[in-house]
Amino acid sequence: MFTGLVSDVGRVAAVSGDSKLRRIAIDCAYDPAGILIGASIACSGPCLTAVTVTPRAGGCTFEIDAAAETLARTTVGEWVPGRRVNLERSLRIGDELGGHLVTGHVDGLAEIVAREPVTARVDDVWAPSERFVLRAPASLARFIAEKGSVCLDGTSLTVNGVSGDTFTVLLIPHTLAVTTWGERRVGDRLNLEVDLIARYAARLTEARATVEAG
Repeated sequence: MFTGLVSDVGRVAAVSGDSKLRRIAIDCAYDPAGILIGASIACSGPCLTAVTVTPRAGGCTFEIDAAAETLARTTVGEWVPGRRVNLERSLRIGDELGGHLVTGHVDGLAEIVAREPVTARVDDVWAPSERFVLRAPASLARFIAEKGSVCLDGTSLTVNGVSGDTFTVLLIPHTLAVTTWGERRVGDRLNLEVDLIARYAARLTEARATVEAG
């Protein structure tokens, strides 16, 4: 489990393999002593397993294996050396749950359809924020609600508004600076995980409707 609070931004160092299985090396600032082989790390959304960990100056390089399912359903198949990715270590008992419960199981891909500058007042200083308009797959749009939570590329965000299959999120300057969001542009696809509670609430509602209809 994760929280959607990005703790580091790594950089893809190498990619090998094919469409069935791909090994990806990621440079990061994590202490290699704190990453065990088999540890789960959320890499721009998907929960991936560290299969090797190598110390390097300023941190470490860890490698993950992405199978065909992950490559087909997420943006991992598009990753090339140099790409930056949001990273989060798995949640430990006792850690602060500052975002929302995130599983690291990507539901689908959302597409950025607009990016709009918004000026917000922070600590008596006017700071530039950004409003992103995104389109969700039709099958997932019903799980996205205004003021609800959503995880995009591993980042826990609050939904500001919903209209059909599109929704908006607001990124404050801090988030733009410490994640990959500052690099995102119209047309980019993002790994989307809908809120766990919303998904199960919908399933329970559907099950109850089926029972009542029967």
